Amino acid sequence: MAESTEWDWETREKIIADVSEWKKRFPVVQECIVSNDGEKIAAIVEKGNKQVTPCINGQTWPDTFERVWSLKFTPDNRLVCAALRDYEWSVVVDEKPWEETYDFVWNMTFSADGRDIAVNFKKDNESGISLNGKSWENRFVDTRDLVMSSDGRRTATRIKKKRIAALDIFAFAEKALTIAVDGDAWENAFLGLWGIAFSSDSRNVASGVKLEHLVFTVAVDGIPWEQTFLQVWEPVFTPDGNDIVAPVKTPKGWTLAKNGMQIWDRFFHQVWGQRFSPDRQKIAAVAAPSFGEWTIAVDGSPWERTFSDALLSPVFSPDSKQVAAVVKDNNRYTVALDGVPWDRDFDLIWDPVFSPDGKNIAVKAEDNGKYIIVINGKPGKFAFDELWDPLFSPDGEKLLIRCIEDGKYYRKVVPVKEL
Repeated sequence: MAESTEWDWETREKIIADVSEWKKRFPVVQECIVSNDGEKIAAIVEKGNKQVTPCINGQTWPDTFERVWSLKFTPDNRLVCAALRDYEWSVVVDEKPWEETYDFVWNMTFSADGRDIAVNFKKDNESGISLNGKSWENRFVDTRDLVMSSDGRRTATRIKKKRIAALDIFAFAEKALTIAVDGDAWENAFLGLWGIAFSSDSRNVASGVKLEHLVFTVAVDGIPWEQTFLQVWEPVFTPDGNDIVAPVKTPKGWTLAKNGMQIWDRFFHQVWGQRFSPDRQKIAAVAAPSFGEWTIAVDGSPWERTFSDALLSPVFSPDSKQVAAVVKDNNRYTVALDGVPWDRDFDLIWDPVFSPDGKNIAVKAEDNGKYIIVINGKPGKFAFDELWDPLFSPDGEKLLIRCIEDGKYYRKVVPVKEL
């Protein structure tokens, strides 16, 4: 994401666009998206005769297409979409299409800084990945998933090594799945695999794999761990990129393993969604002490409080001292901080956002058909027709609010103490 220090944090309020006016101009206006800096709002619109194009801040692109989908802003605030013209798909970035065309594209993915863009594509009944408009030389029967390295230079996907007929039930028992990295497939193939992770230095790739019936492990650059388990979930590399941590199931239950060796002393009914703290000293994950009970375990120690319906992946504070997570209990949503849920609950809630100093948590929530911002468990004064995730200023004193009220899209900068 572009540095927020460069954004306008002084202007209290801007009306960026009148979205209700778009609905008068165009017969179809699809769902709106907004840029991270809040300066742009866009939607796919139909101009007539079934010709569609993106509209950004009220201005349409000059070119029209038969179809447009996957409209997104990159982290550096460029507008990107997949577009169909004359039965060929391409990727269009700020009105400029890639030279390559495809039969179809999906899984649009951006690098952290937004400079690099990749998609899965299908062309002439073969599939691969295109990075910044340059497709892999090697193509495959089928590709699923798309993962990009942190530097945006490398890409990987799950592939089938051979084509399997729809009714060939015996072929599904053959090892036909593997990972392709930058167009080169691993030599080893597996019965199943899921979860692709690049190391922080972009050199290595790991995935959970199925070797045989009830025999699972993690493969690194195509080579499985020596240790096997009853099941594994998605692996992640440690922040230094030297080790791999994955949830694994043993006869005693689920726990975490590093490089194939158990690192948590406790076992659970389920473990997934592991995250490292910013200081790299802690690991938190979603855990189920027993069936139907969900909590967060930090370094293997679970919160005392459990929740009945659901619990999303943990979010560490910037100083690594606190952990927050969205929880669902009795069909209502809220946020739990270090195991203590907020007093208020809501119809729906989004991921918590910590201020840079870790003192405040802001979230977008839905309550009684309206969207609101909640700070530290207290609903704000304002309600909106549409709302995007709040963002803290670099000093943590203000919030960027991107919202629609009475058909108009506003960019607001509000001091936290005024909410």
